[in-house]
Amino acid sequence: MYFVIADDHPLFRDALKGAVARLYPDATIAEADTTASLQTLLERGEEPDLLLLDLHMPGASGFSGLIHVRARFPSLPVIVVSGNEEPGVIRRAVAHGASGYIPKSTGLDEMAKAIAQVLDGDVWLPASAASSQPTHLAPDEADIAKRLRDLTPQQFRVLMMLADGLLNKQIAYELNVSEATIKAHMTAILKKLGASNRTQAVVAASKLQLDPSMRLAQVIEED
Repeated sequence: MYFVIADDHPLFRDALKGAVARLYPDATIAEADTTASLQTLLERGEEPDLLLLDLHMPGASGFSGLIHVRARFPSLPVIVVSGNEEPGVIRRAVAHGASGYIPKSTGLDEMAKAIAQVLDGDVWLPASAASSQPTHLAPDEADIAKRLRDLTPQQFRVLMMLADGLLNKQIAYELNVSEATIKAHMTAILKKLGASNRTQAVVAASKLQLDPSMRLAQVIEED
């Protein structure tokens, strides 16, 4: 069995590895601590049997990382791991394609149970959400999620950096490409998101935040 654990907190990655090891002592486990390193890991070779994904890794915002992974690897089961235990957030994660949701307060035995259940093809949710009604995404959230799936990995990185308030020249520096390349990516991103400017693109992406009232990053318009 091959597992990927994507979380930027080493201690929690260790906890998840412990839960996996209880079930599959001989499993191969790879780790990622950013969205970019996760993308590289998933695209370089064998598809994992299961991905354990933190929603708050650097390089992603809200449900964006989950949506992007599900679009690129539709057959890969994903269990979200998060400190957020709101039933509404948990049900939204499932609506966006998660096969399970493990709150970070969950004990190792329960984590192992969740992993086993998802590998058996079922959906595992904590008791607080398992008894609640299925969540239907708001039309605007469902629409932006659908549009986000069309972004290439590099376009996704650019959008997330844009949402963090970076300028084109800063994004170009971080990605080691020319500013002209970033502008070309921006043109494609705006078209795919149905946005006419950078601000509208960030507002659209913000609909995927766990907390819809979360304050948007300041975006500076560029010529």
